Amino acid sequence: MAITGVSAPRMGVSSGEILSLFRDIPDGLTKADVMRHTGLSRTTVNQRLDGLLAAGLLIPAPTEARTKGRPAGQFVVNRDRGVLLVADVGATGLRTAVCDLGGEVRAERDVRADVTSGPTAILTIVSELFAELLDERGHVPADVLGIGIDVPGPVDFASGRVVSPPIMTGWDRFDIPGWFTARYHCPVLVDKDVNAMAFGEQRLRYPGIPHLLMVKIGTGVGTGLIAGGQVHRGADGAAGDIGHIQVVVDDVAEPPLCRCGNVGCVEAHTGGWALVRDLQAAGRDVATVDDAVRLIRSGDLLAVRLARRAARILGGAIADTVNLFNPRIIAIGGQLAHTDEQLFAGIREIVYRRSLPLATRNLQIVRSDLDPDAGILGLAQLLVDGIYSPQRVQELVDRGGVGSKIMHPVPDGE
Repeated sequence: MAITGVSAPRMGVSSGEILSLFRDIPDGLTKADVMRHTGLSRTTVNQRLDGLLAAGLLIPAPTEARTKGRPAGQFVVNRDRGVLLVADVGATGLRTAVCDLGGEVRAERDVRADVTSGPTAILTIVSELFAELLDERGHVPADVLGIGIDVPGPVDFASGRVVSPPIMTGWDRFDIPGWFTARYHCPVLVDKDVNAMAFGEQRLRYPGIPHLLMVKIGTGVGTGLIAGGQVHRGADGAAGDIGHIQVVVDDVAEPPLCRCGNVGCVEAHTGGWALVRDLQAAGRDVATVDDAVRLIRSGDLLAVRLARRAARILGGAIADTVNLFNPRIIAIGGQLAHTDEQLFAGIREIVYRRSLPLATRNLQIVRSDLDPDAGILGLAQLLVDGIYSPQRVQELVDRGGVGSKIMHPVPDGE
C-alpha cells in the first residue's frame, strides 16, 4: 500500500483500519505517515496509536532496525504479542506449526497418519504436537491467540464440523473446535484443506490477483476458490468441489465407483488413489500415491499414459470451472503436481481448448509455489485476519491493554 499525497480527512477511520496500514507496510510507519495517508489530525492519530500501543498491537520499531535507515518514532506490528497453532491434516499425513502474528512459521512438525483412523486418534496426535511446539518455543497455552485446522473433507465453516466426508471415517459432525477449547481459550478455525491452500497461495504469492483457483491433486481431488481476495465457500461451505462432478469418459465401459458412493466422479478417474487402483490392476508394484508418482516420473509407459488420461479428464472439469468462475490464476498442488509436464500439458490442452477465449486470455496455469506449505501458511493468514479484524482490534483497544504483555506510550517526537 503506497503512501503518497494527502488524503481527505476521514473522521471515521477506526483503530482497526490504522492497524491495517501497518500490516500492509511491515517495514513500519511514523505518525506523519499515518496522518498523510488518512488525513487525520495529529491529535487523533496520537489517540489511535496510544490505544494500539496500550493493547500491545503495535510496538516502536526495534532500535537496531532504526540504525539501518528507519526514522525515529516509527512503529511496527507486534508479531510476538502471542502465537498461533495450525494443523494441516491430509489423507495420509499431517503437519503442525506454531506461527507468530505475522503468520510466519516459527517451528513445525510433520508425521505420517491415516485420517481414516478417526478424529480421536488424529486430534490426539495434533494436541501432542502442539504441546511439543509450544514447549520448544517457550510458550504456554495462554499465549495462543488462535488455532487453525484444515481437513480433507467438506466443512460447515460456521460450526467447524465436517459433514459427510467421503474419506474421513468417523469424522462426520465431530466437534473439532470443542476438542481444543478445554485447553486453549481462543478461537478455533476449521476449514477445508484446499480453501486454506488457496488463501495462502493468493495472499502470499499473488496478492494483486483477487480471483484464483487452487486445485489439489493428491490422494483425492480438491478445489478452493478465491473471489475478490477472500475464500469463496458458498452458502454452506461446499463450493468448489469439482472432484465429485460426474463425467462420462469415452474409453470407460463401466464408470468406476468413487469413495463418496457415487460412480463416475472426476476423482474416481483422476485422484491418486484411482491411479494406484489402476496401476495395481495392471500388475504394477505400487501401494501409495507417492509410489505412483515415482513410477510416472520414471517414464513407465502405462503410468505415463494413465497420468495423461487423468490430466485430460481433470482438464475438462477445470475448464468448466474456468467458464463459470473466470480466475486469473490456476495453482495446482498435491503429490501429482510433481509429475511435471505429464500432468500440466494435458490440463492446459483441455482448458485452453474448451474454455471461452475471454476467460483464458490472461489465464495462467501454474504449479503451486507454496506446496506443500500452502495449507499451514494459509491457515495462519486466515487466523491473523480474524485476530486483526476491525471489531476484534477495537475490543482490544477498548480494554485498554488488559492482559497485554507490552504497553508503550506514543513518543512526542518523530
